[in-house]
Amino acid sequence: MFLGISLSLIIVGVILILVEIFLLPGFGLAGIPGLLALLGGVFLVADTVVEGVLYLLITILSLGLLSFILYKTGRLSKLWNKISLREKQNNEQGYVAPNIDYQRYLGKTGKALTLLRPAGSALIDGEKVDVVTDGSFIQRNSRIKVIAVEGTRIIVTRDDAE
Repeated sequence: MFLGISLSLIIVGVILILVEIFLLPGFGLAGIPGLLALLGGVFLVADTVVEGVLYLLITILSLGLLSFILYKTGRLSKLWNKISLREKQNNEQGYVAPNIDYQRYLGKTGKALTLLRPAGSALIDGEKVDVVTDGSFIQRNSRIKVIAVEGTRIIVTRDDAE
């Protein structure tokens, strides 16, 4: 009875982890329950907790050894190339990075168009731009001042000289 349940948990756990890797990467929505199901299945197969930990260690060592062998034979990089994004955006293919000189906003004042907590939009020199505060929240329609520009990031603070 326990063998069927534990095998089912292990299979469901592996499937959920594969779903996490290939379909829902990054959130843990399927990976965490998959890992828990896998661990539960391994511990249900074991007669004692010590035996379950031993099975888990054997599994981890086996996966490590398999990864090492795949790495040494070059098959791991082939597998990685199949699942990773390899495309690059360059000018020859039509990708053009923003070529706007945001330094011209440095020291200027404007008005917050949205609540800045800490990011939002502002009107500076009659132009709507995306801005980030220095860490504080700034209410909508407040006067702001540009204190720094880092690439395409415009950093503002509340302008108290109203």
